[in-house]
Amino acid sequence: MNGPLHVGILLPTREQAINGTYAAAPLLGFARQAEALGFDSLWAGDSLTARPRLDPLVVLAAAAAATERITVGTAALTPALRHPLIGANMVASLSHVAAGRLVLGLGSGFPMPETEEEFASVGASFTGRVGRLDEITALWRTAWRAGQEGEPADFQGRHWQADHLDRLPSPATAGGPPLWLAGSDTPKVLARAATRYDGWLPFLPDSDAYGRARRRIAELAEEAGRPADAVTPALYATITVNRDERAAEAELEHYISHYYGRSLDQMRTIQAYAWGSAEKCAEWLGGYVRAGARHLVLRIGSLDPEPQLKEIAEVLLPAVRALGPSTTVGSTQS
Repeated sequence: MNGPLHVGILLPTREQAINGTYAAAPLLGFARQAEALGFDSLWAGDSLTARPRLDPLVVLAAAAAATERITVGTAALTPALRHPLIGANMVASLSHVAAGRLVLGLGSGFPMPETEEEFASVGASFTGRVGRLDEITALWRTAWRAGQEGEPADFQGRHWQADHLDRLPSPATAGGPPLWLAGSDTPKVLARAATRYDGWLPFLPDSDAYGRARRRIAELAEEAGRPADAVTPALYATITVNRDERAAEAELEHYISHYYGRSLDQMRTIQAYAWGSAEKCAEWLGGYVRAGARHLVLRIGSLDPEPQLKEIAEVLLPAVRALGPSTTVGSTQS
């Protein structure tokens, strides 16, 4: 799969919350520094009570206003936690603040007891959440196209019905921002990504499995009448950079235990993690790049991530980019 390679970084909103602070100024400073250091994109996660943090749409609006060219995105937003019409309006509003520099990674809800409790707290059904996500995205796209010639202004779904969608604000880009599916490599996820979404954002711990899944998405997209490259192959990966590999692993273990309440050994079976020198982490990421990944979303596995940001930018970024197609700093929505 061709196309430029993009590398983004996750804003430490959850890390702030774990440390007991919610100040916006450090997040905006982090955003400006990430842009100045050459990252292509800036991301924020979403959770109310399971893994609490500041709202990603609000934070990204501030980050977009504080920056000029870097793409902003959610990794990942859980649409079910908001009424679909409120979500459609918030996303359209954010797309204008970001001047079209917006991508939405979307998830149906991490399969953990804490997430089920979170859904219940807002009156959302955890059962059937996958189908509900697909329906919400269909409603959003209907709303974002309503008012255009020949496009419907009403939506009739299994869970949601809405009229007068043309009264909602239109997004900055026609049809709305790209919607990426955050998911694994199961056949159902791959089929949904290939037919319904603009990108695929997994956190697979195996680059070979990633490559097989990426190729399958391209095949399924073509079978559905879409171009083989219609779906951006992305990756959500966590790295802890330290030349002392044992110290890096200890810091990552500490991070994971506070973030998820689980051990690194438990989480690394389902999520992508690397630790050690920037060069070692770059080579590990290179496996995914060679397997077809074209947008890396990096989370720094530390409760104090900013000290690692510069080394990642100065050592890891050029090393990773040297392994893949050349990248152009600028719009990174595709």
